[in-house]
Amino acid sequence: MYTLYDYLHNGLLYLNNTFRPRHKKLSQLMIYATSICQSRCKHCSIWQREPESLSLDDIKRIVSSRCVSKKTVVGLEGGEFVLHPEADKIMEWLSKNHKNYTLLSNCLTPNKVIDAVRNYHPSHLFVSLDGNRETYEYMRGRDGYDKVIQVVETLKDEIPISLMFCLSPWNNFSDMEFVINVAKKYNIDVRIGIYSTIDFFNTTQGLLDADDFVKRIPQNIHDTQENYDYVALYEQWRRGNLKLRCQSIKSSLVIHSNGNVPICQNLDVVLGNIHKQSLDEIFNGKPSCSLQCKYDKECNGCWINFHRKYDVILLRNFERLLPKWLIEKFYGKYQWTDDKRQTYAGYLKSVKE
Repeated sequence: MYTLYDYLHNGLLYLNNTFRPRHKKLSQLMIYATSICQSRCKHCSIWQREPESLSLDDIKRIVSSRCVSKKTVVGLEGGEFVLHPEADKIMEWLSKNHKNYTLLSNCLTPNKVIDAVRNYHPSHLFVSLDGNRETYEYMRGRDGYDKVIQVVETLKDEIPISLMFCLSPWNNFSDMEFVINVAKKYNIDVRIGIYSTIDFFNTTQGLLDADDFVKRIPQNIHDTQENYDYVALYEQWRRGNLKLRCQSIKSSLVIHSNGNVPICQNLDVVLGNIHKQSLDEIFNGKPSCSLQCKYDKECNGCWINFHRKYDVILLRNFERLLPKWLIEKFYGKYQWTDDKRQTYAGYLKSVKE
């Protein structure tokens, strides 16, 4: 999933964003460009909102910001992005001006997705799949399983594809095992997330119970990359044992369909709105830097894939080079479990035994 180059680039980016906070660069920029969606998901109620979309001109201004480099991965999401009124124009512009963009889709309109990939060449396609046919229809309110498989079978040799699985109150670890096997069948990537209460999606259900969480993780997760540690550590976070600084907010950002730019996906803390300020002012302005510094040090309030995988990878790589006590001299205190001396490698070894 990640190459040595990715690790080196993100390491240099971390140093820049730490020591030059008014000149930060983004590694990821997720643009929820439209609220329009034909799905009826239980874990996301964005489809109940009044339709709203960012315009092509909005996207141009955003992507042309100084904090967005050629290496910044720009993600197009919704809602369902291919239903955006200007979807084709936006992807056409990005294909010429920022080729490092990705497309996320539920694939309920498979021909639109296939045409978008072939005509506008995103660098990666992320496809939602949260279980087998019955689970998909129950969780997402639409019979879309065959459409997902149609897109995967058609495009698997044309573009890197990742299946996006979200463990939630409406599916289970058997569904996780099923989706991993689908990915293995087609020799594609799978990325696993865990349900969170995100205000933008109008989520209402509580967080997952952590009882015997690690014991229920399917064995075939070990055949995937960069998933097991994130899932296994959820139990420790949910129990209040795991405490990491949230460093990702200094390099990863989301923009909502109404133009709001929150500090992260979890908190209802808005840095600004792209209809009132430039993205550079919003992300690197002095007030935002103060907020980022505050929450970077204090917040441990979510286990959202988009943010916490960054923090896990950052610290596990530090621990490959330095002892934990030395890392804490410059990073600050952190812990993986209720044993403050426990290391990443030590915890992973203990849960595998």
